[in-house]
Amino acid sequence: MVTLCMARDTAYGVDFLLSSAKVPGFTGESFPNGKMKLPLTHDNANTLRDLFPFTAPQRVLRKARTFGLGDRLDIATPGHIKLFEHYDAYPVFTQQSTSEYMLTGRNYEGVLDAATFAVYRENFQKEWGADADHLKTKEDVDYACRLGFTLITLDCSGHIKSWFNEMNSPPPPERLRAKYLGKQFSIGDGITLRFSEKQLKVIAANYGEAIDFAVDIYKRFLKDGRHHADFEIALDGAAAPTTPLQHYFVARELIDAGVSFATIAPRFSGDFQEGIDYIGDLAQFEQEIKTHAAIARHLHYKLSIHSGSDKFSIFPIIGKECRGIFHVKTAGANWLEAMRVITQVDPALYRKIHQYALAAFNEALKSYHLTADLTKLPDINAIADSLLPTLFENINLRQFIHITYGLFLDKKNIRDRLYQIWRKHEDAYAQALENHIGKHLDLLGVKKE
Repeated sequence: MVTLCMARDTAYGVDFLLSSAKVPGFTGESFPNGKMKLPLTHDNANTLRDLFPFTAPQRVLRKARTFGLGDRLDIATPGHIKLFEHYDAYPVFTQQSTSEYMLTGRNYEGVLDAATFAVYRENFQKEWGADADHLKTKEDVDYACRLGFTLITLDCSGHIKSWFNEMNSPPPPERLRAKYLGKQFSIGDGITLRFSEKQLKVIAANYGEAIDFAVDIYKRFLKDGRHHADFEIALDGAAAPTTPLQHYFVARELIDAGVSFATIAPRFSGDFQEGIDYIGDLAQFEQEIKTHAAIARHLHYKLSIHSGSDKFSIFPIIGKECRGIFHVKTAGANWLEAMRVITQVDPALYRKIHQYALAAFNEALKSYHLTADLTKLPDINAIADSLLPTLFENINLRQFIHITYGLFLDKKNIRDRLYQIWRKHEDAYAQALENHIGKHLDLLGVKKE
């Protein structure tokens, strides 16, 4: 019998696997007594996934309730595990876009491996997913599929047009006219959709290329089943909110082209800015998601709601109108809770980071759309150490800290010190995540098991 466990070098705070004997596929340092010290490398993660299938991601989007958890630091999964052990929902632990990889100096392999090692360490036996988020090229899709990511989120924004209107749209092909014009599409809940000739030709012109793109990606990488991954169609990068007719047209065309997808992410009205609550008309949002959810139910997939971090005012609406069947993505909330821990245990370091972030804000703003007003930030020098954690109730500060993460994580001296603290206080961070993400799940109506 071979014993394999996770251990930690307390001097450096580095985790490793410790094996009582040599195991084929593992590489590391051998000791005279036959034991092996195995670093947390990609090759060793692959072997671990082969030996213990629960440490490998699975296709979970066919489950009723799934929740994306973008861990920008590779340290949040233990806290997420403690939460999802007790809720009737399935986590997607790895959820990163290419831009986030670039900002944090990480890669697909490392993000996936960090989740695998955390799942092993915590002995988390529930299924979990890995999302290659907002991919825009066939090269990135190919890379993520070969690594074993189990959700491919295809960002169609580069192929959605916004300039076609009634005057400059070409006539729709005859097959589309025969399929949609003069028809009534009853989608349930008393909702009926109808296309006018004007609407059809504008929608076909603006979304035709995006549909062709999605069909091509599906046929290249997912149709034959060699890659075990769910498929999500992300429309939320469009210039304007997704109308019910646009949503229905895209979904029907994909289905009729033989594309099997698990979710569609429409763009809703209002602002879904990272790390703060929804900005917009709640009644309008409720009406929109009611119709979008009805379309998804009618065509047998579920809605995906992006930028879901801290959207507390709309969570009850999502849970109600989606009837408890949804995928919600979060990301920035985990990072902000990590920084809140820093205010609690090393106020001086937080003050240093705060000042650096002020200087870097305009550079970081180039990559994000938000409305943070720096003039409404409290004077950091006028706040007592004990009150620093309360800063994270200020929406302007939440956005300000949220978008500058990549710029000071790029500073090795700051990065190393932050990770030392987070490793030392990992229980506090896990508890913070359990509380904060738990509030998301409670408001969505997810039941505890």
